[in-house]
Amino acid sequence: MIHIQLNVELSYQVERPGADFVLNFHPALTPAQGVAEEVLTLSQPITPRLDVDPRTQGRYLRLRAQPGELTLRYSSLVTLTHHRSDPWGVPEIPVADLPLEVISYIYPSRYCPSDRLGRFAISQFGHLPQGYRRVQAIRDWVRNHVAFTSNTSNSSTSALDTLTDQVGVCRDFAHLMIALCRALSIPARMTTGTDFGADPTLGPPDFHAYVEVYLGHRWYIFDPSGTAIPMGLIRIGVGRDAADVAFATIFGSVKGKPPVLRAVAIEDAVRGFSLPFHCMDALSTDAALLAA
Repeated sequence: MIHIQLNVELSYQVERPGADFVLNFHPALTPAQGVAEEVLTLSQPITPRLDVDPRTQGRYLRLRAQPGELTLRYSSLVTLTHHRSDPWGVPEIPVADLPLEVISYIYPSRYCPSDRLGRFAISQFGHLPQGYRRVQAIRDWVRNHVAFTSNTSNSSTSALDTLTDQVGVCRDFAHLMIALCRALSIPARMTTGTDFGADPTLGPPDFHAYVEVYLGHRWYIFDPSGTAIPMGLIRIGVGRDAADVAFATIFGSVKGKPPVLRAVAIEDAVRGFSLPFHCMDALSTDAALLAA
């Protein structure tokens, strides 16, 4: 079992007449991810509203900010209980057997035009045995052919751009892997968390984009950028691509500062808490999801 102390601070300067915020930084509540000791403070005397998406268990904080400075500070203790499988024993699921809630993750989306990558995906990966190992090969290909380089992409960069330019940040790695999986009819989705275990030379701790792929009737974790330790990834939001999982969507004139994040794992052998580590097992923090 993994215990992680999470702290998030978001700071904004709100112009007149104010602004509406939809924020997605709370850890999702799932059967394998629990949250305790949760505290949220705001610098303005406003009452936020916290909603839960019943499909993904993602949590969205909505508020109307007044003009002036707005600072949000959040802390919680997150418990992760991983399902671990032998990679050789996790199969791909035929489209005919996919649950309805998974179907949308095999379609092309704004940043993942998988319909334009079919020929490429088949030539590169179509000959490989189906299952977790084929998806792992896609992850490795993306990791080996794209260089992690800051400030090389923007809000319009798609998986096709990343395939062509071969540079990007975590969301670009994720978009390319997702698009390649979908091109092979393998459901894949964008997931946001924090970059636990990332090399400090890459910059201060930040939100992180990784991939979950539906295999063996579970969503399994993959980090195509290779910058984080998958066992320490806290699920925050999930969606078709980055357009669905922004940590902050703002309606109004606002200037923001970079987010300040801190995720610290707690080790306690007596209570069974271990530190996240790289492992060879297939990892999931999702319950089994079977077709009706």
